[in-house]
Amino acid sequence: MNRPDQPVTARQLALYVFALVASAFTNIYITQPVLPVLAREFDASESAVSLTVSAVVIGIAIANLPFGVIADRYRLRPILLGGALVVGLAGMIGALTPNLKWLVALRLIQGLALPALMTCVAAYLARVLPATRLNVVMGAYVSATVAGGLGGRLLGGWLHPPTHWRYAMFSAAVLVMVTAVIAAYRLPDPEHVPVKRGEGVRFLDLLRRGEIIRPFIVAASVFFVFSSVFNYLPFRLAAPPLELATETITALYLTYVVGIFIGPLSGRFSDRFGNANTVMIGTGVIACGVLLTTVDSMLVIVAAMLLLCLGFFAVHSAATGALNSRVQHGKGRANALYVLFYYLGGFAGISLSGYALENMGWNGVVMLCLSMLLPSLAMGAYAARLRRR
Repeated sequence: MNRPDQPVTARQLALYVFALVASAFTNIYITQPVLPVLAREFDASESAVSLTVSAVVIGIAIANLPFGVIADRYRLRPILLGGALVVGLAGMIGALTPNLKWLVALRLIQGLALPALMTCVAAYLARVLPATRLNVVMGAYVSATVAGGLGGRLLGGWLHPPTHWRYAMFSAAVLVMVTAVIAAYRLPDPEHVPVKRGEGVRFLDLLRRGEIIRPFIVAASVFFVFSSVFNYLPFRLAAPPLELATETITALYLTYVVGIFIGPLSGRFSDRFGNANTVMIGTGVIACGVLLTTVDSMLVIVAAMLLLCLGFFAVHSAATGALNSRVQHGKGRANALYVLFYYLGGFAGISLSGYALENMGWNGVVMLCLSMLLPSLAMGAYAARLRRR
């Protein structure tokens, strides 16, 4: 085993980062496949139990800007260890609470600490790796988020029986603490030079740049749709006419695995054809997937989820690659803003689509999602037009 001060190979670095980011994302979606179970256990509505997911999302969004500053100023190791401790302890306590309000509050605490394991790591990669590898490496980073998202869903609704969701939360909490300790002592952690007051890139400086704003809008748009469909699809599938069991619904999340391969492939596609074209094509694929969820057929639903994952992770990878290739200074702040917009879009999607489902049914969710894809399509088209000039 390498000592902390010994250099690691590129493969080892990728492995440590992949494990860390995947374990962090496992905690985000741990309750998503068992939302119908939570609704019965706590005698609550669909939108109420969905707060166990959206509370994490809004927590991440709130904490990203402070962690963006921290990532630019301080070393990675203490950030990882502190963040993992909070996430793990909150998850363990949440696994024991008999009250939905306390569960939501603890999930919010997890969300507030998760940027220590996500935003800071993304900024770290952008800082230590050469620009020529950014698209591909960010694609691999996205693949880790996919693995974690899939792992959380399978852990919560399949590997552990759905009614044993508390064991799943505890398992995810232990996992993130273990991987964080390993990563903290294996990843190279160069000294940081603190940024003095008045120096460096400010958040407002980044927000004034159109080429930086466009990836933010794309991120908010597509994650609005992705989080909406994946959060409420279990309710549609559990209701007539399909009436699927929780284990079957959770198994459908295996389509999520396509993102593990799409991340790096999207990076190479973007290198060849441009990030803007990738965004436009990916957005169109997402729209097709959303439309197909209206068909009452298992095979069509599987195809819909595959298309949704394919398009979403292609767009997400292209947007992160475009952002980091345009930012020379203040990468921590830039990635924090990106994740802020990303998760604000997800929080808005879960919140608004819950009301759409309760008042207009699944077709209302579909119409809302399709309308929210327009900003992503417009940003991609505009960027492609600028590139052709």
